[in-house]
Amino acid sequence: MRNKLHILLKKPTNSVYIQLFRHVFSGAVAFLLDVSILFSLTEYAHIHYLVSSILGFCGGLIVTYWLSTNWVFTERRTSNKTLEFSIFVFISIVGLGFTWFFMWFFTSILMFYYILSKITTTVIVFVWNFVARRTILFTSNKK
Repeated sequence: MRNKLHILLKKPTNSVYIQLFRHVFSGAVAFLLDVSILFSLTEYAHIHYLVSSILGFCGGLIVTYWLSTNWVFTERRTSNKTLEFSIFVFISIVGLGFTWFFMWFFTSILMFYYILSKITTTVIVFVWNFVARRTILFTSNKK
């Protein structure tokens, strides 16, 4: 059991299942930060939910990048950290576009409570982020 936990939580791995588990975990941590920022800025600072959502997303981005590069993924497409971060940010900006659109659609068009919209949106954006990051950024160039 201890060895399995070590493999799941600590050992560098290329297993898609372990990476997916770790991405779910790191995504949950980023989500909690993201939603905390969204809720706090919307409810207490009276900032519009779309602006709060973007700011929350940016907070989650920083946490996700750190966890992705230090824990989730072991292979790299590039050793250039600036290029890596730029691609990571680009993928995240696409995710941010999805976040903005689906937050607006679910809240303004379908009339969901904004927190329910955030949960639904997060599932959609999570799938995009994992597939894009693993495929485009965190794979080896070796064939």
